[in-house]
Amino acid sequence: MRFVDTNVLLYSISGVETERRKRDVARELLACRDLVLSVQVLQEFYVQATRARRHALSHATAVELIHAWRRFPVQELTVGVMEAALEITRLHRISYWDAAIVAAASAAGCAELLTEDLQHGARLAGVAVRDPFRLPQPAS
Repeated sequence: MRFVDTNVLLYSISGVETERRKRDVARELLACRDLVLSVQVLQEFYVQATRARRHALSHATAVELIHAWRRFPVQELTVGVMEAALEITRLHRISYWDAAIVAAASAAGCAELLTEDLQHGARLAGVAVRDPFRLPQPAS
C-alpha cells in the first residue's frame, strides 16, 4: 500500500498551467487502487482547497471530493499515531505535521509515502519516502 500526502490531492485539482504535469501525475496516482489517506490529509485538503488564494473550491465541491476519496482506506487520528509522530519529530527533526503523516502511513502499514514535502529516498518509521513529481535524473 502507498500513502498519499495532501499535495497529491491538491495537484489533482490544479488549474494552474505551470502545474499541468503534476496534475496529470496526481490524477494518474488517484486512479490506482493501492492508496491510503488519513484524516489529516483530508482535513488539510479541505482547508487548502477552499482558500480563495489558491483553488477556491466551494465547500460543497471540496466535500464531494473528500467523499469520493474515501473509497481509499483512511487512517484515523489516534493517540498512538500522535505519540508516534512526536517520536518521529524527535528522531528525525522534521515538523510535527510531516511526522504525523509519516506516523499515519506507518500505522496503516504502507511501504511508501508519496509526497513532495519530505526528502525523496528517505526512510522514516519504516516507510520509504517517494516524490511522485520528481523528474528523472539524467544519467551521468
